[in-house]
Amino acid sequence: MDIHCTNKEHFILKKIARSAQMLGMPCYVIGGFVRDKLLHRKTKDIDIICVGDGVALAHIVAKQFTPTPAVAFFKNFGTAQIKVGFIPTSPSREKGIKNELRSSFEEVEETFDIEFVGARKESYQSHSRKPDVTIGTLEDDQLRRDFTMNALAISLNEADYGQLIDPFNGIADLQRKIIRTPLDPLQTFSDDPLRMMRAIRFATQLKFTIDDNTFEGICKSVERIKIVSQERITDELNKIILTAKPSIGFDLLYKSGLLQHIFPAMVDLVGAEYVEGVGHKDNFYHTLQVLDNVAHHSNNLWLRWAAILHDIAKPATKKFEEGHGWTFHGHEVVGARMVPRIFKQLKLPQYEAMRFVQKMVLLHLRPISLTKKNITDSAIRRLLFDAGNDLESLMILCRADITSKNKTKVTRYLENYNFVENRLVEIEEQDKIRNWQPPITGEMIMQTFNLSPCKKVGDIKDAIREAILDNIIPNTYEAAYKFMLKKGGELNLSPQ
Repeated sequence: MDIHCTNKEHFILKKIARSAQMLGMPCYVIGGFVRDKLLHRKTKDIDIICVGDGVALAHIVAKQFTPTPAVAFFKNFGTAQIKVGFIPTSPSREKGIKNELRSSFEEVEETFDIEFVGARKESYQSHSRKPDVTIGTLEDDQLRRDFTMNALAISLNEADYGQLIDPFNGIADLQRKIIRTPLDPLQTFSDDPLRMMRAIRFATQLKFTIDDNTFEGICKSVERIKIVSQERITDELNKIILTAKPSIGFDLLYKSGLLQHIFPAMVDLVGAEYVEGVGHKDNFYHTLQVLDNVAHHSNNLWLRWAAILHDIAKPATKKFEEGHGWTFHGHEVVGARMVPRIFKQLKLPQYEAMRFVQKMVLLHLRPISLTKKNITDSAIRRLLFDAGNDLESLMILCRADITSKNKTKVTRYLENYNFVENRLVEIEEQDKIRNWQPPITGEMIMQTFNLSPCKKVGDIKDAIREAILDNIIPNTYEAAYKFMLKKGGELNLSPQ
């Protein structure tokens, strides 16, 4: 396998090599950068390991660039970081740039994050994933890596510059698309249990297979995930969700036993129950298919979370009705109520993102209910009003929710959604309801009837909104004002 570096990357590595030589310090590029270059994947993260003081090396490297980047360093950990940016050059500027630098520039702006660390040994205590660190050799540092493909290193030393150092057959594992730990998996995952999540994340991102012995190690070590912070677990979970086919990761999380520890509400969806020979679909694997369908059409993390949670309340609402079969009445309402608690447990954002997911879960059944031929314009208006700017996202979710193996049924559902979308366009063009602001505000109501904030103000405001959505009155200030006076009279209020 060949290393394919860009001009900019070669330029950076040469600067680092020159700096390390000035310090008389053995130096290597290691880990994800090497892996991704071998896999022809783009990366902007470069990890540098040196046999010596990584912070000192970072300061010397920073001085090789103009303008000189700031060095963020952490003495306690012996690590340092710099960001190196490349700004596109114009022909007039290129005349004043050295040949070495000119050849590294391309017509795009790019920034590389470079991390420096001294080679080290690590040892762990059972209650923590924070290691006790001592100075080590390159070999010691490679031994502490999570997977063989991440233990690959390339020499930046003058005597053997560019030589690939592969102590655990990581190249062979990359070629076979295998994820394997360099040490015994039980030790690797006991030392740092987050590596179990990383193994599954890499398998999902790269579409690799986890080595049987390594996967068995995950299955035996799942209890260790309890010592990992929820923030780190959720970060890995989000990376899985943002892959091209996230179902791969969730299936592995479930089969390994990890999902039961990190997201038990999702495990409750697994399986189909049968009564009198009548069963329902396995809502876990249905959810994974919906998630993949959404991922095919949208990179929006929160819409993908909506796919994960759209049926989360089905176990709580499941009921068998004689002569009818299995029902999940109100699962969208119960599910929407569950969203804030799940977001809090998983340490996900509590405000805008959570409210968006909650809205998607609550509304995901509404569009299909509008496919009946006798549906009123009022119902269409209400969906436009309730969905607002998120209507397109909602329709992506609804279409993704069609997972039947019956092609005729799928075609019929898609045609129904086409019908709904056409109606939505027609009503919106006619009434401009999306992101609608009421023509009469609460302040106007209080001023008109000389009221302080109270329930009657809200009642009048709600009545105006409902009258417009039901097409009882036009969506105009004049009509709304007259209706406000009428409603106020019904509440024994007189305009001042």
